[in-house]
Amino acid sequence: MKDKIEIELSKKKIFLLLIGALVFVILGVLFIMSPGLFASGFFRNSEIVRIIGIVAVGFFGLCLGFAVKKLFDNKMGLIIDQNGITDHTNATSVGLIEWNDITGIETVQIASTKILMLLTDQPDKYIERGKNMLSKRALKANHKMYGSPLSITSNSLKIKYDDLEKLISSELKKRKKIEDHNNI
Repeated sequence: MKDKIEIELSKKKIFLLLIGALVFVILGVLFIMSPGLFASGFFRNSEIVRIIGIVAVGFFGLCLGFAVKKLFDNKMGLIIDQNGITDHTNATSVGLIEWNDITGIETVQIASTKILMLLTDQPDKYIERGKNMLSKRALKANHKMYGSPLSITSNSLKIKYDDLEKLISSELKKRKKIEDHNNI
C-alpha cells in the first residue's frame, strides 16, 4: 500500500449540487406559498402540493447547507492510508474507518447514482460517531436498508465512481493480505 492516497473534493461537482439544491428550495417555497398554481393533473390537491414543498425545502435546504459548507472546506475528501479510510465526502461521514472493521464492499445504485457501501462488523461503533441526531438517524437508516451505515459516493470527489471502487477494492485486498501474513 502506498503511504497515503488523498482524493480532493471536487468544487465543481459541489457547486453544481449547490445550484441544484437552490433550484429545488426555490420550487419548494413556491409550492408552499402558492400551491394552487401547481395543483393540477398529477397533484390535484393544494395541500399535497404544499406538503411536497415543505419536504423539498427541508431536504434540499439541508443539501444546500452541506454544499455551502463543503464548497469552503479545505480538507481532503478521502484519505486512504495504513490506518484505514478517512471519509469527508458526505453529510454522514464518520471520519476514520479502520481496515480491521471493513469486511467487504458493495455497490448500491439509487436512480443513476452509485454508492460504495463499506460493509462492517462494527456498525454501532460508526453509528455512534454521527455528528448529530439527524446524522445518526441517517446512518441507522443506511444500515437497515443496505446492510451498513458506511457509504462513500464520488459525487463530491475528483474521481469517477468506477475508479474509486477499483481503488478501494484493491487497497482492501492488499490490507487483508498484510493481515493474513501477519497472523501466520
